[in-house]
Amino acid sequence: MNADNPEIDFSAEEAFGQELDRIRAEIIAARGAGDARYIHAVITAQRGLEAGGRAALAVSLFPPAWCAGTAMLATAKILENMELGHNILHGQWDWLGDPAVHSSTWEWDFLTPAEAWKHTHNHLHHTWTNVVGLDRDLGYVVFRMSADQRWQPRHLAQPLYNLLLAPLFEWGIALYDLEPDAVAAGRKPPRAFLTDLTGLLTKATCQLTKDYVLFPLFAGPSALPCLLGNLTANTVRNLWTHTIIFCGHFPQGVQTFTEEHIEGETRGEWYLRQVQGSANIEGGPLFHILSGNLGHQIEHHAFPDLPSNRYAEIAPRVREICERYGIPYVTGPLWKQYGSTWGRILRYAVPSR
Repeated sequence: MNADNPEIDFSAEEAFGQELDRIRAEIIAARGAGDARYIHAVITAQRGLEAGGRAALAVSLFPPAWCAGTAMLATAKILENMELGHNILHGQWDWLGDPAVHSSTWEWDFLTPAEAWKHTHNHLHHTWTNVVGLDRDLGYVVFRMSADQRWQPRHLAQPLYNLLLAPLFEWGIALYDLEPDAVAAGRKPPRAFLTDLTGLLTKATCQLTKDYVLFPLFAGPSALPCLLGNLTANTVRNLWTHTIIFCGHFPQGVQTFTEEHIEGETRGEWYLRQVQGSANIEGGPLFHILSGNLGHQIEHHAFPDLPSNRYAEIAPRVREICERYGIPYVTGPLWKQYGSTWGRILRYAVPSR
């Protein structure tokens, strides 16, 4: 862990891990019809909102129709990206055996292809959570978010980078998933990069054509307001996604680790790193659905393949276990986590003492 987050005197990692393993086993055994109804209800709601939004934007020369259509489409895109795409691609619903809701078949309404995202997010990020040099999500390569990262002059501009990244977040993720830094370092073959680039260009062409050519053309006289509505909906989705993800990973109290810390890591120590490398965001049921239940980021990092609707149920138990073992459980309202994240971005933009 870095110097800003002192080591915890913790000698019962395996007992801690066993308690979390029991929670996991209980939820796996309890999955059933109620969970299936939940995910299908979200899919139905998302598709209804998208259809309604598209229909309203088709007649969006009328300002009320534009406002309603844009709001519905933005909400649909948020639901599809956060509660559906992110969680389905984690394999949370593979146990249903439904090919329409399966990590191997789902392609989301996002620029980056599902397969590329599963590699960088599911494999690299969730395996090496907050390990500097291994977790490429840490600061998204461009940022410096830990004293364990070497400061470079370009980091002085990272507050500006963050302002630009937020409305263009899907583009940032798409470029990040190409792993150009890994190619430059010799860890990724150029041929693999070109294959991924082809996949991204194909997916991006489909996405851009759908939102900025086909649907505006279908809108006829409302083509321009329809295009602007699609652009606004995508921007709102990007701003929301960026906010939730950054607030779940970078507030004050979230710890980072070096490669030395994970040598010989046990199951219990892996759980400990997931908890210490995450932060929760407090809110009501609607907030958690719209955030893909990533307001429970601690539970998501500990149990990335459990159904997201179960996180609210197990969060109090995880928190109680952490308190019993003296492990910090970082949580707070959105405004607090957002301000804390910006504080970290500003703090590490300058050289550490």
